[in-house]
Amino acid sequence: MAVEESESAIGELEREENLIAAVRHIVKALGPNKTLTSDAKKILADLGTRLSSMSVPSEKEEGKQGQGGEGGNDHDGGADDDDDEEEEDDEGLNAIEERLNVIQEKIMRWEEDQSMIWDLGTEEASEYLNAANEARRLIEKLESLHLRKEDQEYEFLQRAYSVLQTAMARLEEEFSNLLIQNRQPFEPEYVSFRSSEEDVVDENSIISIGDESVEESLQRDSVSRASEEHIIDLVHPAVIPDLRCIANLLFASNYCQECSNAYIIVRRDALDECLFILEMERLSIEDVLKMQWGTLNSKIKRWIWAVKIFVRVYLASERWLSDQIFGEGEPVSLSCFVDASKASILQLLNFGEAMSIGPHQPEKLFRVLDMYEVLQDLMPDIDALYTDEVGSSVKIECHEVLKRLGDCVRATFFEFENAIATNASSTPFVGGGIHPLTKYVMNYLRTLTDYTDILNLLLKDQEEEESISLSPDMSPGTEEDSRSHGSPCRVSSMALHFRSLASILESNLEEKSKLYKEVSLQHLFLMNNLHYMAEKVKGSELRLVFGDEWIRKRNWKFQQHAMKYERASWSSILLLLKDEGILAPGTNSVSKSLLKERLRSFYLGFEDVYRIQTAWLIPDIQLREDLRISISLKVIQAYRTFVGRHNSHISDKIIKYSADDLENYLLDFFEGSQKWLQNPHRR
Repeated sequence: MAVEESESAIGELEREENLIAAVRHIVKALGPNKTLTSDAKKILADLGTRLSSMSVPSEKEEGKQGQGGEGGNDHDGGADDDDDEEEEDDEGLNAIEERLNVIQEKIMRWEEDQSMIWDLGTEEASEYLNAANEARRLIEKLESLHLRKEDQEYEFLQRAYSVLQTAMARLEEEFSNLLIQNRQPFEPEYVSFRSSEEDVVDENSIISIGDESVEESLQRDSVSRASEEHIIDLVHPAVIPDLRCIANLLFASNYCQECSNAYIIVRRDALDECLFILEMERLSIEDVLKMQWGTLNSKIKRWIWAVKIFVRVYLASERWLSDQIFGEGEPVSLSCFVDASKASILQLLNFGEAMSIGPHQPEKLFRVLDMYEVLQDLMPDIDALYTDEVGSSVKIECHEVLKRLGDCVRATFFEFENAIATNASSTPFVGGGIHPLTKYVMNYLRTLTDYTDILNLLLKDQEEEESISLSPDMSPGTEEDSRSHGSPCRVSSMALHFRSLASILESNLEEKSKLYKEVSLQHLFLMNNLHYMAEKVKGSELRLVFGDEWIRKRNWKFQQHAMKYERASWSSILLLLKDEGILAPGTNSVSKSLLKERLRSFYLGFEDVYRIQTAWLIPDIQLREDLRISISLKVIQAYRTFVGRHNSHISDKIIKYSADDLENYLLDFFEGSQKWLQNPHRR
């Protein structure tokens, strides 16, 4: 019976050795391969299923195998005979000691060798892993005996503890070295960014609310939502099985914390290096608040680009790596990922927080909106990466920073409204053209339409939206839309605030117009600016916000100012071309002297208007041409009729300018370049 058991144990050992040899061969074959055929994947999957369904031998069976395989050789155990019990115990102790000696020799010989085991090849690595695993199994077996200190096996248990501790320390070192030496470079294809600091002109670097320096056009760097999640290999795929084996053994040996710490330290350094590659330097809130706008603007652009790459590429790959080593869905996998990445993601969020608490300057609004948009867009990714309670702190911080950026957007927008309302000028704008403030505000609003959804969300005032229904003038749709619905339309939050801003701007322009001494120039100034506002709305996405009725009303307003300009400029001159007052006293005939005086006064008046209004400016070509035509129809036609009616009483010497001359002179009006009619001769 004993012989049969011994032979069975030996046979079992041989089968196990053959199995181990086969597995080693598979591992070696898989080593350099990055891809597998579908057939190979299916076979390996079947093997995994088979292994997962196999049971682990009981401690009693394990003990028998250990005694038969390691220390049995020619011993049969004698377990069936009570008279041979003492001999069996001695043989069992000898087997344990011999087994422990073999394990210890395999482990300790590497303590004298400074080489890294995994650098020497698969065979050495597998032998060391097997020896460490044998130490663990031996400890489990001895612990199951519930030994006392006086038991001889207790000494073996203490030796096994020491051997296992040495093996675990070495495996931690090997684990870290494998992670470090096989780290894959962060591919340049994900890192191509041209900083605005390299640009000759940065369009948003200097934006002033004052009269002297205002950008006419604000260009927004679009935040692309097309970026998809890309998984890249952060560690060479060939060593993932080795890392997984080491981690499994460390965890099986109750060295969970040590393994996790080793992983976290290495990967945290790798994440720091990633931020360095992305040129995301570590900045304190104070550093950010002290930056000049040009530098800060460039930093924001880089942050917007880098945070997308970091979350969707690097963090997604980092989570995948953790799952590959520790097991997908395993708590330790998520815990290691969170602990490794937390400092890096918080470093990025710290910049966002600094921006949210900085001064609420209007020129920063677009960049803050970009930051809000990209972070809002990344929130589903972040929520998916940092799941469960262990990742909740990162998720909460991301949501908090997003909220603070939203608060900053609102505060900055309201500060912009206030800046428009309080913008004052002490001198009139030269020439009565389009005021820089008008250009600034309308271009500002036009650029903000790129953020319609976000602004409607952030500017939403629930009570105001529920209680206010607006007239067609305030409707975001067209007049036809209003009629078709048959009821007032509800205005969006953004539309409400935009129209309020436009009204504030109009009031400010009214005040600025009063700085001009000439009433006619006051009206020309308002005509120019209201026309600009209407055209800016009509020709952009602002039309959907303001509506066609708003445009019609501003068109009517600027046309009214054009009429008032004409009356203020030309009424007194046109009176000189009336027949009243040119008859000789006591007769019905025209007085030549009075007629001559009338024409002389007309010429002087025209020359005076010419001298003044050639310096005035109407920037819009069509508006300028329309006003010239209107003046011609009223003034030149009246002059032509007057001269023709009294042609018999007027000599050529009295005619200083023909109607065609005056027509040509009108072409010099509103060009912004002052001229004089000093030469009385015709051109």
